Amino acid sequence: MIHFKAIAKVMGMLLILYSLLMLPGIGFSYYYDSGDKRPIFFSALITFLSGAILFLIFVKEKQNVRKREGFLIVTLSWVLLSLFGTLPYLMSGVVDSLPDALFEAVSGLTTTGATIITDIEALPAGIMVWRSMTQWIGGLGIIVLTVAIFPLLGIGGIELFTAEAPGPTTDKLHPRIRETAKRLWYVYSGLTLILILIYFLEDMSFFDAVNHSFTTMATGGFSTKNASMAYFDNPLIHYTSILFMIIAGMNFSLIYLSLKGKWNRIWANDEFRAYVFILVSITLLLFLPIYYLSGSPVETAFRNTLFQVVSLITTTGFVTDDYTAYSSGITLIFFLLLFSGACAGSTSGGIKIIRHLVFLKNTFLEFRRMTHPRAVVPLKINGERVAGKIIAHIMNFLLIYIIFLVLGSVILSIEGHDMLTSFGATASTLGNVGPAIGLVGPVDNFAFFSPFAKLFFCFLMLLGRLELFTILVLFTPFFWRIN
Repeated sequence: MIHFKAIAKVMGMLLILYSLLMLPGIGFSYYYDSGDKRPIFFSALITFLSGAILFLIFVKEKQNVRKREGFLIVTLSWVLLSLFGTLPYLMSGVVDSLPDALFEAVSGLTTTGATIITDIEALPAGIMVWRSMTQWIGGLGIIVLTVAIFPLLGIGGIELFTAEAPGPTTDKLHPRIRETAKRLWYVYSGLTLILILIYFLEDMSFFDAVNHSFTTMATGGFSTKNASMAYFDNPLIHYTSILFMIIAGMNFSLIYLSLKGKWNRIWANDEFRAYVFILVSITLLLFLPIYYLSGSPVETAFRNTLFQVVSLITTTGFVTDDYTAYSSGITLIFFLLLFSGACAGSTSGGIKIIRHLVFLKNTFLEFRRMTHPRAVVPLKINGERVAGKIIAHIMNFLLIYIIFLVLGSVILSIEGHDMLTSFGATASTLGNVGPAIGLVGPVDNFAFFSPFAKLFFCFLMLLGRLELFTILVLFTPFFWRIN
């Protein structure tokens, strides 16, 4: 039997925390006199009261959260937070329809970075900060944050942590899951503060530094400028962004270990080595043709190439150059990066490199097994044997991912969009990337899609951010079977 009272209690606490995270926008609104203090305040108040009512009604609920409740909490919380995240947009009048506001809220929380706003620089300061804050919240997940700082909930944390954590494995830094969540958020918050300082010292305004630090560490890609990072004609800013996007694309467990001086553990990690190899090899592959076709100086061409490769692999979505403006071959290579994703346990979206690594190794070993049918050839990652159930899980994930990629493209094509745009928009939202190809390239947005398409994109973004199974398991009959 599912403990719905325990679920409601957690929902209440999440909404209370979420309302508090709306408040920083009020300070910026007041300082810049941008006229959106009241909408943000009342949005926070409505969210707080809703959460407080839920929490107080079920505060005495002592039931533990099991795996089934964990899946429900994660899925329902992301839906609920997305709905309440629309309030600042709607109450400020920045967005005038629920599908548009929901698209922007979901895109923020899932760190997708796609937008329906055509003139970002016209947004009030408070709304800009809230927009960036949603990505920072969604980077490592608000539930992980809650597990870290609200043990008073009296619920089991491992079910929530594993249901939401990005990637097929969850590395634990500490035997207690609450301590693991704390350590991840300490690293995440510390790196964000360091990046704010660096951006500010590199001549970004404090406002821009805060917003771009939030969205860089979250690998989200929301910017305060219509031209994204291309607005800042400063190589130092671009290289800083590249470095921190690469860091944000790493498994945060490895980042923590590096801070503890355990550097050997980083290079011994198969996924990290593959991550570095992909970044270097694709950059070298694209640099010369882009340099030749762009006519830019060598350093500029290299920087733009490296920036876009890192931005797409980490699913950040920042832009310094229109990668679709060159040849179709270059556009195709950049588009294929949307299906990479960075490391498991990072803030990036996408399929994740570890899954590609397991798939490729297993395929190679399958040829070996065919040649030597009696041989026992185990698949190993980081020197350890990968269990058969994990291999099956990854294979199923890739199959379902392809099914939704095709299904989404077909649905959008039926609605009247060309194939490139349909395929690009589906890949972008399912992979939580942002820019793609067709009419949703790096200099375009999603404003022209119908309300139905925007709601469908919301589903795809949530599906991709929660790694498919967390949501899809709710649609299976045995999940709801009483036992």
